Amino acid sequence: MDEARVTYSNGVVGPVDGLQVPRFAGHTTFARLPRLEDVPRFDISLVGVPFDAGTTYRPGARFGPSHIRQASRLLRPFNPALDSEPFHGAQVVDAGDIPCNPFHITEALEQIENGLGSLISAEQTAISLGGDHTIALPALRAVHRVHGPVALVHFDAHLDTWNTYYGEPYTHGTPFRRASEEGLVVKGSSVHVGTRGSLYAPSDLTDDTDLGYTILASRDLDRIGVDAALQQLLERVGTTPVYLSIDIDVLDPAFAPGTGTPEAGGLTSRELLALVRGLDRVRVVGADIVEVSPAYDHAEITGIAAANLAYEIITVLTRQHERHAAAETREEEQ
Repeated sequence: MDEARVTYSNGVVGPVDGLQVPRFAGHTTFARLPRLEDVPRFDISLVGVPFDAGTTYRPGARFGPSHIRQASRLLRPFNPALDSEPFHGAQVVDAGDIPCNPFHITEALEQIENGLGSLISAEQTAISLGGDHTIALPALRAVHRVHGPVALVHFDAHLDTWNTYYGEPYTHGTPFRRASEEGLVVKGSSVHVGTRGSLYAPSDLTDDTDLGYTILASRDLDRIGVDAALQQLLERVGTTPVYLSIDIDVLDPAFAPGTGTPEAGGLTSRELLALVRGLDRVRVVGADIVEVSPAYDHAEITGIAAANLAYEIITVLTRQHERHAAAETREEEQ
């Protein structure tokens, strides 16, 4: 084991110590965490899904996982916003990348589902780093195997509930129509947040409602603010287990230029981070961050946003893990 890596008193192996090895040196894993093969067990994994064959406009999200990892080097082990040490309370690992066929979408979906399935259990949670938004469908399928239907909390400029593109049913604009049709999400408990921009027709909205989703549009946050939007989101989800899907284009292009389908009028990174932190109040069973396309990024702006979002999700999951472990201890003592 690397001597510069932090090992906590509870046996959890943490990231490389940034006070011993400069941030720009050393391991290339997310936040310089241990690899899956470096530890005997894990609770939370980050896994790259370098797939963008479902993209309909600007390509390049296949390079997103490595870009997010590079941008994660500056992350530190204490999160003051949630008063948590996210790499201490749970064993977090970087599980590498899932190899998937760049020329055959349906085969790639199977590979992604199986790859994620090996990382997900009742006690283990995976965060996927995309890749385009097509990967959310196999991720939901893998989560469904363990947890059944989930409430989808979907941050995105777009609905992603269109039927087909050029006759193809599996693209980055269709995953949540397929998810609804396949019974992977709980209708009436799932929500899109941050949507905006032009549509093909009014039927895009009515179709989305018929599929069981509701919308908190970007302009709604201007009107009611982050706290009220979060309250509406939490009420929508209720006690249902949550799958969190973040398309980085939910952010305004000023905060995330490196993406394939940018739309003006989006959320700020501060607003999005606050909303993600608010999910500490629900049970999150899976997550993805997608559509980071580094060829269009500048000064790692988009990569930094994505890395910090992953850090907040890890923190939420770690606190969830700690609460569960404490509850089990209390039961044993009784």
